[in-house]
Amino acid sequence: MPLQRLDSLSAISAQQWDSLVPVAQPFLRHGFLSALQDSGSLGPHSGWQSEHLVLVENGQYLAALPSYRKWHSYGEYVFDHEWANACERAGIEYYPKLLSAVPFSPVTGPRLLAARVEDGLELLAALPGYLELEGLSSAHINFTDAQADIVLGQQPGWLQRLGCQFHWQNREYRDFQDFLDALSSRKRKQMRKEREQVAGQGVEFEWLEGQQVTEAQWDFVYACYANTYAVRRQTPYLTRDFFSVLAERMPESIRVVLAKQGSTPVAMAFSLIGGGSLYGRYWGCLAEFDRLHFETCFYQGMEYAIAQGIQRFDAGAQGEHKLIRGFEPVITHSWHYLRHQGLKAAVSDFLNRERVGVLAYAQEARAALPYRQA
Repeated sequence: MPLQRLDSLSAISAQQWDSLVPVAQPFLRHGFLSALQDSGSLGPHSGWQSEHLVLVENGQYLAALPSYRKWHSYGEYVFDHEWANACERAGIEYYPKLLSAVPFSPVTGPRLLAARVEDGLELLAALPGYLELEGLSSAHINFTDAQADIVLGQQPGWLQRLGCQFHWQNREYRDFQDFLDALSSRKRKQMRKEREQVAGQGVEFEWLEGQQVTEAQWDFVYACYANTYAVRRQTPYLTRDFFSVLAERMPESIRVVLAKQGSTPVAMAFSLIGGGSLYGRYWGCLAEFDRLHFETCFYQGMEYAIAQGIQRFDAGAQGEHKLIRGFEPVITHSWHYLRHQGLKAAVSDFLNRERVGVLAYAQEARAALPYRQA
């Protein structure tokens, strides 16, 4: 059963690819991944070259691993820079490597796409030989779901790495006030004050679905997104065309909230929706307002999730400031296959020690949650 490489998703129809995606996960759909490449957000110039691996039998696609050949480790959110630096000092070639992940987005989900488990196992079994043939140092599969963890945990040579994110869970709240009632008195007052500060500046909010966003509004969305990089003197990962291409291919999955002062938009948050989750991805503002980030990126999403009956709100990768707003620590998993045996042994030792710290950090973080104690 041959393992084949797709350098572009244009080589496979959206129907064929999406039939392998096991859940309604928008980041793995043909429309999202192809929009990244077709918009120029990905490519050799960016250090991300599409290299999707598929198993094909009699013209039928049986399994796929959405993946990229990488010449650096930026935009991955599972940081292996120290591994690469150690390799450079030791004279070991770490790049290029193979990465299976959603580019520029630390979102958990399926990675090994297959209708049958045995087909996915067949693809994984062929992967070490592919790495050797292609001269790739390693394979990395980031932010896996529980099913992928089970499969990868049974494969020889793979090392598991733990991380920690913060997600908000909708416990069938009737409205935002019902959520506030679940918090301690001090935290409840703090959130109310933050929201009142934003409202007191004359800022109101408008939610739009993908098909409702005009090109002029996409210009504004991109300007805000790009500004978050400009203030750090960095180049944005995504191009302006990405947003228009994605809106054409997956409008039903897009949600944009615009923060407006009067009729003038001043900030935005861009999200995708699917599989019972709201994924807050990009944010930006063109004017500074006190507490506007918390309202636009967190409270608006939580309120929208409650109103729409969405179970989970994943607002991105970073950190502790989410805890006091009700986002709970969630352990994430990634898997790493390293061909160099000396590097593998050193990384394995590091991961064993790191795992203890990550689990302790997550446990300690739970103590900072704002919910009333039973």
